[in-house]
Amino acid sequence: MTVLPNSLHARDVAYHFHPYTNARRHERVGPMIIERGAGIHVYDDQGREYIEAMAGLWSVGVGFGEGRLVEAAARQMSRLPYYHTFTHKAHEPSILLAERLVRLSPEGLDHVFFTNSGSEANDTVVKLVWYYNNALGRSAKKTFIARQGGYHGITVAAASLTGLPTNQRGFDLPLPFVRHVTCPHAYRHARAGESEEAFADRLAAELEAVILEEGPETVAAFIGEPLMGAGGVLPPPRTYWEKVQAVCRRHDVLVVADEVITGFGRLGTLFACEHYGIRPDMMVVSKQITSSYQPLAAVLFSDAIYQGLADHSEAIGNFGHGFTGSGHPVATAVALENLAIIEERGLVANAARSGARLQQALAPFAEHPLVGEVRGVGLIAAVEIVADKASRAKFDPPGRVAFHLFERAQAHGLIVRAIQDTVAFCPPMIITQAEVDELVARFALALEETAAWVGAGMPAA
Repeated sequence: MTVLPNSLHARDVAYHFHPYTNARRHERVGPMIIERGAGIHVYDDQGREYIEAMAGLWSVGVGFGEGRLVEAAARQMSRLPYYHTFTHKAHEPSILLAERLVRLSPEGLDHVFFTNSGSEANDTVVKLVWYYNNALGRSAKKTFIARQGGYHGITVAAASLTGLPTNQRGFDLPLPFVRHVTCPHAYRHARAGESEEAFADRLAAELEAVILEEGPETVAAFIGEPLMGAGGVLPPPRTYWEKVQAVCRRHDVLVVADEVITGFGRLGTLFACEHYGIRPDMMVVSKQITSSYQPLAAVLFSDAIYQGLADHSEAIGNFGHGFTGSGHPVATAVALENLAIIEERGLVANAARSGARLQQALAPFAEHPLVGEVRGVGLIAAVEIVADKASRAKFDPPGRVAFHLFERAQAHGLIVRAIQDTVAFCPPMIITQAEVDELVARFALALEETAAWVGAGMPAA
């Protein structure tokens, strides 16, 4: 493509510093400019159509171009485009959404605090837990335990909870309030001959050992995605959450479920907590709460935590935390309409049906010479690429082959995500079974082209 000096392409390279992007490579290759979206598809400025098999960033549940969400935003913009929720102020959309979230969420989550993103929400979780323990006079109970490979965001506290080197290298992170335990991915971390249940036993024992080493009086919370997303779509081993929760309850450690990716139907249940039998003290939601048509996230928490927070705000005279956009009226109005669409159109059930088709259609790729593992639940899945199936060895350098596969998929009109050696799928929840078949067919073409490239010695472009 010829790049004109004053084109959007050239101006993007000149002025826009992109997240999750190699800036020098971006100078060389420039942006893919997406102009519009409709249903499960997006279209670039050259008119090319793509199946958006990542729902944007794990998030556009109701698909692109949903007019009801546009109308909900416009109605609210015309009535009250902005107001804050500080100092006893409120407005109807945020009130109604808080109530709706409490009614939809797992039992025992009775209060809601709004933020603009999942990262801000997980930062808020850290502050709420610290504030709560200070209210109870437990000033030493501040340590969080997270998992290697987990993803909880990129603000300073949230990136410390995250267990991915990319989000920490060069940033002087993680901060020392976090301990990370083994990633619950059996394919990579279970021992030879170890069953899923035995692996879960070992991980629960490791968690308990870390709590005892730190001192239960210092460990505040355990945070985890029910199914890990950005770490490579990693479903936990059987019985994992049951055993981890038992350890936490034994030592008075709060359980925090990060449902930023899995919330509102992705696994074929409204929340992944239902799928895995998790009874969290706190839960974080974002992304599909508005299908990312507006930035919004929420922290839900128990009444016991609320009582501690409320008492401490009385003692201090104020709860000194919040964001200009906390509970933004347009975002919360869009969320209400988005949740109505998910319910009215049966999208959770559709995620279960189309998700079963996706898992079934991807499963045969496990026999492909380049594929080590195919995994997933519902409408979230992954294919892990390996250099050797028997030893599970990765290509050197890690990620190069998966990135080539990502580029070939894009050439065939399929947007996926390359996560090191893994290719991830997370299509909109509106996807039909026929569209799932087309998605998988495009992936198959890209995989065969990648296999031919590997067979040719992986020549440079």
